Amino acid sequence: AAKVWLVLEQDSVVGARLVLHSSPVSPGQVPRPRHMHEKSLPPAPGAKTRYWLPHRAHAVPRGRLWSAMSVVLAVLGCAPPGAKVPDSATDALRQQINVGEPVNGPVSYLRAGNPAGSRVILVHGTPGSATAWTDYLLDVPSGWEVFAIDRPGFGRSGPEGAMPSLAAQAAAVAALLPQDGRPTVLLGHSLGGPVVAQVAIDHPQKVSGLVLLAASLDPALEEIHPMQYVGDWVLVRKLLPRVLRNSNSELLALKDELDALAPQLSRISAKVVIVHGTLDDLVPVANVPFMQARLSGSRCIKTVLLEGRNHFLPWNSQAVVREAIQAALEAAC
Repeated sequence: AAKVWLVLEQDSVVGARLVLHSSPVSPGQVPRPRHMHEKSLPPAPGAKTRYWLPHRAHAVPRGRLWSAMSVVLAVLGCAPPGAKVPDSATDALRQQINVGEPVNGPVSYLRAGNPAGSRVILVHGTPGSATAWTDYLLDVPSGWEVFAIDRPGFGRSGPEGAMPSLAAQAAAVAALLPQDGRPTVLLGHSLGGPVVAQVAIDHPQKVSGLVLLAASLDPALEEIHPMQYVGDWVLVRKLLPRVLRNSNSELLALKDELDALAPQLSRISAKVVIVHGTLDDLVPVANVPFMQARLSGSRCIKTVLLEGRNHFLPWNSQAVVREAIQAALEAAC
């Protein structure tokens, strides 16, 4: 059987990162990274050190806390989840607006594509930022205009602290909706899913389609690990970076927020495309039947289950994600 290795690459350009490789003959021979499904990048310039760690390709999932560790590593720049190019590649796309109540502060976002095209707004989970969607922003299909938001409390958007209210998060996204009536699709990944659902409830005439990507909507499936309460202690919070501090606050409040959202889901009339991986340890695939049952007011629902895929669909299933966006944009069911 082929061996699979996790390689920690220390790079002077993009910092540390973990890359999954198959069957290396020796540490000096670097095969095509398995997580790069569509485009293979050349070795990064300035690469200095590689640490090879054996990895079980078909290991049994280790639970949500273990999977959450990969999110933390991603935030620190040391894990596979994320775009394939440096965040700086999108600097020229950066814009900002000031949003009033209930946000009362600046909202930063990235914008690319055809200004007259159908608008697609990409909403990250927790933790995250607009640059998670860099690959999509740098390769926009003709006829699309793509926005990627830094949700309040993340990236370059205010406030400094967390804003766990779904209504407040939805208000920030709604500020990016076009006013000219053109088709608009909202894509929400993970915790971004309930955020875009709230936008569709609040602005039914402005949202033509939703893509719920590994979305967390069933409050009964939300679990809080005891260590998350420790992370909310005042002294511990002061030691955490902003992105992790705010992420933890959102997750602690999420169940109550989803309980309040659930009775409203039937008010969503937009077309909905649900995409979920069957091996998602962070947001269980059991969310899917909940969404199918509660989104009873949607004009049509399409469900795509990705066998063997995990939570990180924006990066390991780009082709499927793009197809889901296109399906949500189409008027026909």
